Amino acid sequence: MATFVLEIGSEELPSRFLAPEETELRTRFSAALDEAGLECGAVRVMSTPRRAVVLVEDLNPVQREKEEVISGPPARVAYGPDGAPTKALEGFARTHGLCVADVFRLETEKGEYVAVRKRTGGAAAKDLLAGICPAVITALPFAKRMRWGAYTLAYARPIRWILALLDEEVVPFDLGPVASGRETCGHRVHGFGPFSVAHADAYLEIVADSCAVTLDPARRRAAIVEGGDAQAARAGGRVLWNDGLLDEVQGLAEHPVPLLADFDPAYLEVPREVLLTSMESHQKSFGIEGPDGKLMPHFLTVLNLSPEDMEVVKHGWERVLRARLDDARFFWRADLRENFDLWLEKLDHVIFIGALGSMGDKTHRLEALCRWLAERCAPRLGADLTAEAARAGRLSKADLVTGLVGEFDTLQGIMGGIYAERKGEAQAVADALKEQYLPAGPDSPLPQSPVGALLSLADKADTLVGCFGLNMIPTGAADPNGLRRCALGIIRILLDFGLDLDVRELFVKARELYGTRQWKLPPDEALDKLMEFFTARLRNYFLSQGQDTLLVDAALNAGAAQVPDSGARLAALAAFSREPGYAEAVQTFKRVANIVRKQAAAETLPGHWDATLLREAPEKALAGTLEALLPRLDAFRASGDHGAALATLREVRPAVDAFFDGVMVMCEDVDLRRNRLAMLQALGSRFARLADFAALQL
Repeated sequence: MATFVLEIGSEELPSRFLAPEETELRTRFSAALDEAGLECGAVRVMSTPRRAVVLVEDLNPVQREKEEVISGPPARVAYGPDGAPTKALEGFARTHGLCVADVFRLETEKGEYVAVRKRTGGAAAKDLLAGICPAVITALPFAKRMRWGAYTLAYARPIRWILALLDEEVVPFDLGPVASGRETCGHRVHGFGPFSVAHADAYLEIVADSCAVTLDPARRRAAIVEGGDAQAARAGGRVLWNDGLLDEVQGLAEHPVPLLADFDPAYLEVPREVLLTSMESHQKSFGIEGPDGKLMPHFLTVLNLSPEDMEVVKHGWERVLRARLDDARFFWRADLRENFDLWLEKLDHVIFIGALGSMGDKTHRLEALCRWLAERCAPRLGADLTAEAARAGRLSKADLVTGLVGEFDTLQGIMGGIYAERKGEAQAVADALKEQYLPAGPDSPLPQSPVGALLSLADKADTLVGCFGLNMIPTGAADPNGLRRCALGIIRILLDFGLDLDVRELFVKARELYGTRQWKLPPDEALDKLMEFFTARLRNYFLSQGQDTLLVDAALNAGAAQVPDSGARLAALAAFSREPGYAEAVQTFKRVANIVRKQAAAETLPGHWDATLLREAPEKALAGTLEALLPRLDAFRASGDHGAALATLREVRPAVDAFFDGVMVMCEDVDLRRNRLAMLQALGSRFARLADFAALQL
C-alpha cells in the first residue's frame, strides 16, 4: 500500500475559509477515490492559512479490477440462418474492443442474447490521481474566489505551489501557472524554504521540523490553550476563552505562540463588556479574569512567530490596545454625562425601516405592546410586571445613539442595560434591555428575566408585522431584516417560558399599534401571510428537534397559534404513536374526520344529537359512550392533559367501529343521517383539537 499527500500552497486565506475548505476537500476527495475504484484508508485533511493538505494512507497503487457481463443483441439477430455471425454481432464485438470469438450466448428472462465479459480497472493510481487532484481543487467552493494574472483559474487566494506525491513519485498535473512537484514552503520567518520532500511518508516530519509549521488545527488550538492557561495562572488569573475567537486565531497562525500582555488598570473603570469587546473584536485577544470574577489588567494574544525579543513585541501589542481603550473610555465618560431623555429625543431622527417611521416611534409601540403582553401573561409569570415592561419598551433603543454603541455596535442592548443601572432604572428594566435581542439564532442563549422575554417578544412581533405589512416577505435565501430569526426567537421564548399566548392576537395587537399607515398589503392578507410564515418556521423548528414529519403536520394542522400547546400536543402524539393500537385508532378517526369534513361542507349539522332519533343498537351504544366521554375530553383540554385525551381513543374506538359496521350513516332519512353525523362531529371536533388525523398516512 502507498501513501499519497497533496499540499495546496497559497497566499494567506482568511481564517473563516479553513474549516469549510477542509470539509469540502475531505468529502470530494473521498468521493473521487471511491468513484475511481481506488481503495484506501482514512482521508485526513488539515490546513493552515497558507496551505491545505490531503493525506491518504494505505492507498492501493492500482485501481480495483472488476469483470462485468455486457449484453448485446438477441442471438437470432446476432447469427444468420446458417449460424454465421451477422454485422450486428461484429459491430457489438468491435464496440467493446473484442473479436467475435470472445462472444458467448446468454440465457435471460427475455430469451437468448449474446454477451461479452469485459474486465475494467487495473489503472495506476498515479495516473488517476493526476486527473482527480485538479478536478477537486478547481471545484472547491469559497465564499469569495479570485483570479490573478492572465489565468482563468479561480481560487480563494493566488496559488503559489502544489506538492503531490505518491510515495516517492510526483503525481504530475498543472493548475494555472503552477505545476505539481515535490517542494513545500514553510513558515515565512522560521523556515521559508523551499524544502524538497523525497517521500510522502516524510512530509509531516519536514513540515513540523524544517518548515516550523503546526499543521493540525487541533494541535494549534491545544498549544494556544495550554500556553495561555499557563501564563494566566502565573499572573494569578484565568483566560476568558471565547470558542469562536479561539477557532479564528488558531486559523490565523501556522506557528502559534501565546503572549500575555498588560494594560493600565485605570481602564478598568470601563465596563467589562466594553473592554472584552475591544480586546476580542479589534485585537483578536482574550481577557483575563481574577479569582474574584473581575477583569484583571492583562490580555492574552497569539503571535504567529517566536520573536527574538518578546518584550518589544509585547509593548507593541500593548500600545495598539491602549489606543482602542482610550477611545472606549472617552465614549464611556461622554455617555455618562448624557441621559435617556436626550437619547430618546435623538431617536426621533433615526429611521427604523423606510415607511415604518423612526426608532422613536418604535419605542412608543414597544412601550404599549410590552404593557399589553405583561397584562396578558401576568398569570403565567406570577407577577404584575406592567410598569417595568412598559419602561423597558420605551428605553429599548435609546443606546443606539450613544457614543459607545456607535463605536462598538455589537454592544447594542448591553450598553442600554448598563446605562440603565448607572442612571437609577429598576434592575428588571436594566436586565430586559440587555436581553432584548436574545435569542440571536437557533442555538444562542434565551432571555432569563420575564421582562426581557416580554421585550424580546414585542420587538420581534413589531418588526414582523411592519415588514409583512410592507410586503417585505423573505423569499428563498433573502431575508435582509432577519424575519426568520424573529419568528424563531418568538417560538423559543414562548416554549421556554411556557406562555399560553395566542400568536395571532399578538400580531393583531402589534399591527393596531402602528395606527393609520399606508400599507402595501391589506391588513387581513398580511396577517394571513404572516401566520403562514410563522407556522412554517414552527414546523421547521419541530423538525430540527428530530420530530416525525407526519406527526408535526398533524399537530400543527390542529392549531399553531399557541406554541407551547402545539409542542405539548406533538409530544403527546409522538408518545401515543409508539403505543400498541396506534395505527388502528388513527385509521378509525381518519374515517371520522373525513366523513365529517365532507358532509359538514354539504349540509348544516345540529350542535348535538337527538336521543329520540337513535334507532340501532350500535348508535345507541356510541351515544352512551359519548355522553360519558365528551365531558372528560373537555376537562382534559382545559387542563392541557393531551396524553390522557389521546389515550381515550383506544376505549372509544370499539364503539365507533361497531357503529360503522352496524349503522348506515348516510341513510336516505335526512333526520337520521344528520343525527348520526352530529354524533361523529361531536367526537371528531374534540379530537380535531388534538391533531389532524387525516394528515397521518399509515
